[in-house]
Amino acid sequence: MDRINSFVDRRTELEFLERLYRRPGLQVAVLYGRRRVGKTELLNHFAAGKNGIYFLCDKGGTASNAQRFAQTCALHFNDTAPKAANFDEVFGYVRNRLARGSARSGKLVVVLDEFSYLVEKDSGIPSVFQRAIDEILGNAGVFLILCGSSMSMMFKGVLSYESPLYGRRTGDWLVKPMQFTEVRGFYPRAPLDEAVAAYAVFGGIPAYAARFDGKGILKNIGDRILAKGEVLYSEPEVLLREELREPPTYLSILEAMSRNAKLTDIANAARVNAKDMPKYLHTLQELQLVRKINPVTEKNSKKSLYFIDDNFFAFWFKFVYPHRSELEAGRVQDVLPSIERGLNSFVGVVFEQVCAQYLSRQEKIPYDKIGKWWGHSRKDGRRVVEEIDLVTLDEATKTILFAECKWSEGVDAEEITRKLAAKAEKVEWHDRGRKEHYGVFAKTFRKRITRYDGRPVHCFELKEIA
Repeated sequence: MDRINSFVDRRTELEFLERLYRRPGLQVAVLYGRRRVGKTELLNHFAAGKNGIYFLCDKGGTASNAQRFAQTCALHFNDTAPKAANFDEVFGYVRNRLARGSARSGKLVVVLDEFSYLVEKDSGIPSVFQRAIDEILGNAGVFLILCGSSMSMMFKGVLSYESPLYGRRTGDWLVKPMQFTEVRGFYPRAPLDEAVAAYAVFGGIPAYAARFDGKGILKNIGDRILAKGEVLYSEPEVLLREELREPPTYLSILEAMSRNAKLTDIANAARVNAKDMPKYLHTLQELQLVRKINPVTEKNSKKSLYFIDDNFFAFWFKFVYPHRSELEAGRVQDVLPSIERGLNSFVGVVFEQVCAQYLSRQEKIPYDKIGKWWGHSRKDGRRVVEEIDLVTLDEATKTILFAECKWSEGVDAEEITRKLAAKAEKVEWHDRGRKEHYGVFAKTFRKRITRYDGRPVHCFELKEIA
C-alpha cells in the first residue's frame, strides 16, 4: 500500500464508531474536525467490509445533491436510480429497499461526508434530516454518519441546541490532529530525535505527516515543502483561500503570529487595527489554527498570548512564507541554510508539546490542568519575564508540578531544578500546604536527581517519553 494513503492509528475514533455500529436500531453519529485531519480516511477504514453507502456532498445545492445521492444509493442496491427532488424521497427509497431485503448483510452504514456544504447552501436541511430520522428511518437498521469540516456549519446545523437535529444524534466526535506517539506510525524507523523534528515540521495532520519519508528532516523540507509544485508548498495559503473571505489579512496575521504572541504586537506587525483583531482571531480559533493561552494558574488574564495551533502551519509561516520570492524562483538551496540555523530552536518549542502529551498518559503525578506559566520579577532594577515550560495542577490533592523541557543532550538535572525552584517561588497557587514536584525533560542526562530541597524530582529522557 502507498505510504501516503496508508491508515495509521485512530484507535479511539474507530472504537467509538464500532460501539455505535453494534447498538441496535437507528444510530446517528456526528463526526467533525478541521480540513485534512483524516476524517474521510477514517470513515473509509471503518466502513471497509461493511454494508455501506458513502456520499460526498458538494456545494451544488439540495436538489443536485439529492439526485446524486439517489444515484449512489441505487448503485449500492444494484438498482435503477429513482428520480429524487429532495432527501426525503431518497431516504424513503432506502427504507423501502431495506424492507424488501438486500443481498448485503449487516446494518447499513450511510455516510454523508461534508454535510456542512448542505447546511451552508440550505438552512432548511437540518429540518429535512430531522424528519428523515424521526419519520422515515426510525425502524430501519441504519447507522447514519454526518461528517463535516466547517466547524461553524456543523455547530449551526447539527450540534447547537437551536438545531432541529439537536437530540437526534446518538454520538458525536471531534477528530483532532494526532499526537506524537500516534503520528510516529508514519515513520516508525526514524531515530527518536528525527521523529520529534518530523512531528515539529509536518505536525499531526495525517495528510501532512505522511509526506515525511524518513530520509532526513532537512532533505524532506527541501523536497516536500520548499519545492514549487509540491502539495505542501502552498497548502496553508490554499486552505485559507478555501475557507475565508479575506485570505490576505489572515495570511498577514498568521505570519505576524509566527514572530509575536501578544495581540497588540500581532496587530502591529500584520498592520491590522487592534480593535478588529478579536473577530479574526475568533475565526482562526474556530478553524483550530490558533490557540489562546493564559498562565495556567489564572482563569481570566490580561496576559493572554496567541499561537499558531498547528505545527506545520507554524513552520510554514515562520520559514516558508517569508521566502516565497526565492522559492518561486526555485532557489531552494538559498533558503535551506536559514531553516537549518533556526530549526533546532523551533523543534525545542514543539518538544514541550511532546512532553505535555507524555504527562497526559502517565499516572505518577495527578493533575486536572496543565499549561505554561509566566510572570514578571525585578532583577537589578529591571523588569524581567519569568517562564516555566509546563505546570500541572491538581486541586483535589493540591499537587503542583513545575517542569522544564530541554531539547539538549547531557543535561544536568540538578542545575535545571535549582533554577526552576527559584521561579516556582513566584507562582501563586495554594501557597500554603501545596505539594510541589519538579520535572526535567531532556534528550539525555549527564546528571539525574530524584529530590531537590526535600521535593521529588522526575527526570524524563526522550527514549522514555516516546
